[in-house]
Amino acid sequence: MKKTTLYTAAALAVVSLSALIAGTSPPAKNTDLDADQVLRKNLTPLQYEVTREGGTEPAFRNEYWNNKHDGLYVCVISGEPLFSSKDKFDSGTGWPSFTKPLNPAAIGEKTDSTFGMTRTEVRSVKGDSHLGHVFPDGPPPTGLRYCINSAALRFVPAEALEKEGYGKYAALFGIAPAAKTTERAVLGAGCFWCMEEIYKHVPGVMSVVSGYAGGNKPNPTYHEVGSGGTGHAEVVEIEFDPSKISYEKLLDVFWKTHDPTNPRGVAPDFGTQYRSLILPRDDAHLKIAKESKARAQKQFSKPIATEIKPLETFYPAEEYHQDYVTKHPDDPYVRQVSQPRFQRVNLSAILAAPDR
Repeated sequence: MKKTTLYTAAALAVVSLSALIAGTSPPAKNTDLDADQVLRKNLTPLQYEVTREGGTEPAFRNEYWNNKHDGLYVCVISGEPLFSSKDKFDSGTGWPSFTKPLNPAAIGEKTDSTFGMTRTEVRSVKGDSHLGHVFPDGPPPTGLRYCINSAALRFVPAEALEKEGYGKYAALFGIAPAAKTTERAVLGAGCFWCMEEIYKHVPGVMSVVSGYAGGNKPNPTYHEVGSGGTGHAEVVEIEFDPSKISYEKLLDVFWKTHDPTNPRGVAPDFGTQYRSLILPRDDAHLKIAKESKARAQKQFSKPIATEIKPLETFYPAEEYHQDYVTKHPDDPYVRQVSQPRFQRVNLSAILAAPDR
């Protein structure tokens, strides 16, 4: 997605020393072309051919056609749950076949007139990727056969659902949900790649997921959020152990990650999708967030522009955005923006300070 960037003197402060010496501007995040290049890096050639070019993998010579284990089949690009093993059957075709999708809204259909025939293509809505086709020759009760390419899917075993963030589906397989021992915080401060890199190094943080929140469009995509028309911002969902680190302390880190007085975004990325944002999950966190903002205001001469409002829904970003800095250390944006931004946050000093 094309980024709107304003390279003011303040914005230039976020780039690495090498970029300053070279006289270059900090790179914007990935354009549409770059996003496609990221997919080429993260997907195997077959996965790319199937999902992006509408290809078909060989029958009987693919990963899941004969998989009989319990679990979910998620989109290989977005991670969105698409099918359940409970609805999988042996169609004899050599491809994974299902009688229905897990969530019909996650599947899109379009007419496919290639190869001299008319078929109904099925696609992952969030991943904007080709999955396969649906035919009216399946078993009861639906009479449908969703014939899907293994290369378009990733299988998550039932016993790994909780660990991989799909715990709400565990009951489908007779697995009791794990007792709640952690809490979650949703924060936005510019690029989610940068925020993910910072918070995953905070002791007591169990996981960090990049995503979208704060807007009004269900299941937004990266490109839709980048257009500025969804109201969503790039955010991270932080799962943490409250016995090891408090929500208040996570907010202490938050105020040190960016300039919260700029209502236009976080340099070098500007737009509503990069605004400073705190989305508490409950009244207790809402109270803590407001008190934290009031204390933080004393550190700034300008009014803090950070928006604080209750979280409605957090939407995980596409799979290729997760853990991006670790996976792509040589990306120009990562080298000149994400990594220097992490290095400037003195986590040791912040965490050593006592809670208020």
